[in-house]
Amino acid sequence: MIKLYGLRMSNYYSLTKAVLIEKGLEFEEIKAPPSQKDDYLERSPMGKMPSIDVDGVYISESLAIINYLEQIQPEPALLPADPIKSAKAVELALHIKLDVELAARRLLPAALFGATASDELIETTRSEVLRGMKAVSQLMVCGPYAAGDSFTLADMYTFYSMGAASSISKKMFDLELLEDYPQISDLLAMLAERPSIAQVTAEAAKK
Repeated sequence: MIKLYGLRMSNYYSLTKAVLIEKGLEFEEIKAPPSQKDDYLERSPMGKMPSIDVDGVYISESLAIINYLEQIQPEPALLPADPIKSAKAVELALHIKLDVELAARRLLPAALFGATASDELIETTRSEVLRGMKAVSQLMVCGPYAAGDSFTLADMYTFYSMGAASSISKKMFDLELLEDYPQISDLLAMLAERPSIAQVTAEAAKK
């Protein structure tokens, strides 16, 4: 059985858990906050979450984990069979993760934990997040899903990355990140009702 390490408060842990549920795979959740201890670094070399254990083999990073799950359980597919459509779904997911959420995450300590951030860092981050949103909007199809007519990993990243970026943007820039992107807001509302995502949300609320 797959062992999933991390905490339910993590959006990437939640994303990975939702994929496992979506795929109908059996798994065991193991609480494991980020750490730099040797045993943790054996599972996740940067000490991040989530990671999984498959018969003693560890895999970290959500996209690598999803790639593995897609190969061992092809159905339901999270990537289209068409190579171009598949590549575009991955492209969109990466822009959401790298250019919106991870850009915003520079300010996570200030937004959630009371750390200080310079005006320069705040303004630079704001500019990069807005630039990332333009790129995502250019790529996003919303027809009705993020990358087209089928549910893909791009939808998972949309749901679990946009929420974090929006929260940080509201706190640090007083900016409603999705105000000019109603199609993304509508997509998030639809995705929130998907059974796999709804289950993860409900179980996270129970802690």
